[in-house]
Amino acid sequence: MNRVETILEHNRHFVAHKDYESYITDKFPDKKLAIVTCMDTRLVELLPKAMNLKNGDAKIIKNAGAIISQPFGSVMRSLIVAIYELKAEEVFIVGHTGCGMASINSDRVIETMRERGISNEVLDTLEHSGIRLNKWLRGVNNEKEGVIHTVGIVKNHPLLPANLPVHGMLIDSTTGELELVINGYE
Repeated sequence: MNRVETILEHNRHFVAHKDYESYITDKFPDKKLAIVTCMDTRLVELLPKAMNLKNGDAKIIKNAGAIISQPFGSVMRSLIVAIYELKAEEVFIVGHTGCGMASINSDRVIETMRERGISNEVLDTLEHSGIRLNKWLRGVNNEKEGVIHTVGIVKNHPLLPANLPVHGMLIDSTTGELELVINGYE
């Protein structure tokens, strides 16, 4: 069985046995939280458990490094919708220890693109169009810096209320211990 077939087989069982019932909630976050965090596999279950979240408690937005690199990109749009449409009242930016975005090597990523079939012609076209892949794929110097940077983008965004609490945290990828980097109430 391939991955798709395995997933669909599990899903048929999940639906037939009504396993979904314990997850039923609505679209509004019960704890009125919007969280931006990393897509790291270690955080899938660890982050909600470490923050005492259950299904329906928070809007969780994931991307590489929990970094908002474009103030008018899709992550920021998701936060704006969470706040104005879905009634989130606080934002948490949660980075983590051992984040790959703190050690990413954009040259290595571009070389892997080439190895997987992306032509030099495509890469040159992007470069000549003003898209600097080395800059776009750049990470942060360290995880805490990434949290501070992203909190600053959210806190100073012209489309968000000035009194919106924006917190910054770092979670230990192994233990789940949370370190408060920025207290959004201060």
